[in-house]
Amino acid sequence: MRYELYYWPSIQGRGEFVRLALEEAGAGYVDVARERGAAAITPMLEGKGLVRVPFAPPYLKAGKLMIGQTANILAWLAPRHGLVPKGEAARVWAHQLQLTVADWLVEAHDTHHPVGGAFYYEDQKPESARRAAHFTGARLPKFLGYFERLLAKEKGGWILGRTFSYVDLSLFQMVAGLRYAFPRAMDKLAPKHPRSAALHDRVASRPRIAAYLASPRRIPFNQHGIFRHYPELDT
Repeated sequence: MRYELYYWPSIQGRGEFVRLALEEAGAGYVDVARERGAAAITPMLEGKGLVRVPFAPPYLKAGKLMIGQTANILAWLAPRHGLVPKGEAARVWAHQLQLTVADWLVEAHDTHHPVGGAFYYEDQKPESARRAAHFTGARLPKFLGYFERLLAKEKGGWILGRTFSYVDLSLFQMVAGLRYAFPRAMDKLAPKHPRSAALHDRVASRPRIAAYLASPRRIPFNQHGIFRHYPELDT
């Protein structure tokens, strides 16, 4: 099956978690807005020709299915491409971890937009400074610590033990994005979270992921996505 991924063409954002899974799987896909422009997303959001209309990108067209929400897309894709074990318990656990990643991602985003996405960062700088200080001082260590403890319990180096999964790809993306957004804070936390750093490096060295990261298909981190680097927020 050749998939169609609908997401904004100039940022990694939530769509990047899906891109990484598709790239690791070697699946054929079209990154629609990058090929046809952002306007290609609009008809789907307006519900043209659809009964079940997605709320917002990313969403994935797979045959007659239109699947929205990042964690939902990954839960559907993963068993079809060997990115999660077949057993129900493992699949539910992986989905639970992915939902935790989703919570973490929202908190990272809200460091620079704590008041709301409709306002520019410059309109909420005092609130951002307070939110970012709490994130780097309390929430970031809590999330990193949680996944570090899980990795310590598993003996295979991956979050599900010896089985590589889409959650490992998502953890790679979180570490990469946080290193871009908060390099000072991540450097301070690195000694306490060696397994997370090692997982990031192992994912980056996987042949298909390494090829993707070196290709123009990988959109660079920038000041328009979820992970943004504002030095004044990196304490």
